[in-house]
This record gives sequence, structure tokens and C-alpha cells, in this order.
Amino acid sequence: MRGPGGDPADGTAIWAAIATAARCADPVRAEPIALEQAIDLLGAWRAEEAANRRIAVCLGIAFWKRRRMGSALASAAGPPGFARNARDAVAQALARGGAIAAWPSRAPADLGARAAAAGVPVAWVEDGFIRSAGLGAGFLPAASLAIDARRPYFDPAGPSDLEILLATAAFPPGLVARAAALRAALVARGITKYNLGGAAPVLPPAPGRRRILVPGQVEDDLSILRGAAGGVRGNLDLLRAVRAAAPDAFIAFKPHPDVEAGYRRGSVPADQARGLADVVLAHVPIAPLLDQVEEVHTITSLTGFEALLRGRAVTCWGRPFYAGWGLTQDRAPIGRRVRRLTIDDLVAGALILYPRYQDPVTELPCPPEALLDRLAEAAPWKGGMIARLRRWQGRAMARWLRGRG
Repeated sequence: MRGPGGDPADGTAIWAAIATAARCADPVRAEPIALEQAIDLLGAWRAEEAANRRIAVCLGIAFWKRRRMGSALASAAGPPGFARNARDAVAQALARGGAIAAWPSRAPADLGARAAAAGVPVAWVEDGFIRSAGLGAGFLPAASLAIDARRPYFDPAGPSDLEILLATAAFPPGLVARAAALRAALVARGITKYNLGGAAPVLPPAPGRRRILVPGQVEDDLSILRGAAGGVRGNLDLLRAVRAAAPDAFIAFKPHPDVEAGYRRGSVPADQARGLADVVLAHVPIAPLLDQVEEVHTITSLTGFEALLRGRAVTCWGRPFYAGWGLTQDRAPIGRRVRRLTIDDLVAGALILYPRYQDPVTELPCPPEALLDRLAEAAPWKGGMIARLRRWQGRAMARWLRGRG
């Protein structure tokens, strides 16, 4: 830009005056921000909108997720379509010239073959690692998504976008400092994936015995079906393996909240759980427990990642995304993962660069730090009538399934 007299210096002065006079605000946090921050925010929105333009149709998205998913994946071309089967998804993708975004556990078996034959790309969509204040199985939509063009991030059969990012990305000092601050905030606020309420019990004294937390998982979840290894493929297998590996340890077993709520499979008969663990912790939040143990043993649970954030020793009996980078003890090594990462490198990749976040109030894209602020508010996480009906159903199913294994 040139000034009235054609002098470029005048134009620079005009831009400087505009920048000085500009008043910008963060629409999620409702607080003033500098012009430079506003430009960065607009740039992030533009990049996300450009990525969304590549997605034409969604497949396998539960009915209660569709409105929020449509909002998260909308672009200037409008929201994506929603297909009922692989044939319909491929037809819509061809008509709109884009990819299929599929939910892995609900994707039809013929999707891969049909999409490949038609030359249609498939992206895999899952919940992100900081999700909500409540369960997805309780019909509470996620505020973060992991979208992977290669394979679901939890599938170790080959490299995912996340694995390649962790193996090859540069982590400059500014990004690592941001990751360290984010990790400190997560730990200080006790934030985990679901952020469930409740008071955690104080574990009983165990002088001279190392304390190990064993988090239960949903046994028919794809992260187990694809990521388990050897003979440890369920919660009872894991408890037996940990007790055999650490016969003198104090072991605390925490069932998965989806299993406790009656939504999913994976319960361990009470007598067997008590025979292997020193204490079984039902209906308690995970974060306060991580402060009371020295180790976590898991198959593929995100609790292992959350334990790493808090400086705990983690042993992986399966192959989760956070294993193989020099931060965990791996009972099922992944030979192709040879890079050594710091914990803040891992946070930078897995929590800043890889997922996308959506403010549950404005439904605008937001950084993870803003989502942490939203998690302190109760209103965005109440859910509607369908969520209340789902909670009633879960309580009924939990009573019916109690003790059935």
C-alpha cells in the first residue's frame, strides 16, 4: 500500500496506525487479544476450513453426533453429507469430489474395497484425547477430534498420520514451551479424557511396596482388538500379568467408566478382581489416583498417556500410540518407532499439532488451552434429553449386568 503521495513509507505508516487502533477479542474466551494473536487465530481457522473442504461425506456417525460433526467439518462449501452405507458414501464422495470421513468402529466391512475401486480417499475420525466432561457412550458429543488420512491412530498395523508426525516433525523451542505449559495446566487442573466427577479415595498405606494402577478398558473397543498383543487381551489377562510380574506390589484396579455405567463390555468378576488386586476402585475419577501411585500398567488405555504427563512410570502390554518413543516400558515393542521423544515433544504432537478442538458453546475451532477453560464450566457438558435417557438406560444395564462378567 502507498500513501496519498505514492510513498511506500506512507503506506507502512497507515498500516501501523491501523494495527495500533485495532481492537481484537477471542470469541471463545471473550477477552481482548493482540492483533498478532487474532491473525494467528484467523490463520488457524482458514487452515481448518481448507482441510474440511476435502471431506465430502461422513459414514458411520451415530445420529446423536451428526449435528456437532457437521459443524466441526463444515466449510465454505457447506457441511458434509451423511451416508448410510459404503455404496452411498462412495457415490456422494464422487459427486462432491472429496473424501469419506468414517468412524472406525461403525465403518462397513466393504468400505475400503469400494473406496479404493472408485479412487475415493478415506479419512478415519475418532474422539480426541481431551474430549469432554462426560462419557461419549452417554451421548455427550466430543469437543475434540482426531482425523487421520492413513489409519485410525490406535491401529499399530502400520504408521498413522500421528505416528509419522511423532517420528518426523520438528519440535521448535516455542512449540515445546507451549506443550510444557499445556501439560502443567492439565496436571494442575486434574484434566483427563472424560473429566468425570466424584471424590477419589485415599489409597491405604503400603510401606515398602510399589503402587501400581491398572486401568480397565472396554474389551470390544477397537483400540484393544487392534492394539493388544500376546496373551494380554482383556482386563483379567492384564491383572494376571501384572500380578505375575510384580507379586509383591500393591495393585489398584480401576474399571473403565463406560463399563461401570453399563454401556460397554469388559467387567471382571468381583471375586477374581479382588483375588488379584489389593483394591478395586469403582466409580472414581482417574486423575487423583495417578497422584497416589508410582506406576501404571495398561494394554492401550489413554490413562497410560495421562500418567506420562504426570511423570509416572508406564508399562504397556499392548501397542498404544504413545509407546515406542523411549518414554514407556514396552512388553510388545514396535520396531519401526526408533525416534526418542521427550514428554513435551509427545504433548506437542499428540495434543497440539494432531487433533482439532471445537468450543462446545460457540462451536468455533479453538486451541486446546481454550477447551481447558471450558471444562471448568458445567453448562456445556449437561447434554440434552437424549443424554439423560442414556444415563437412565446405563444405570438399568449396570444393575442387570452386575456380576455377569
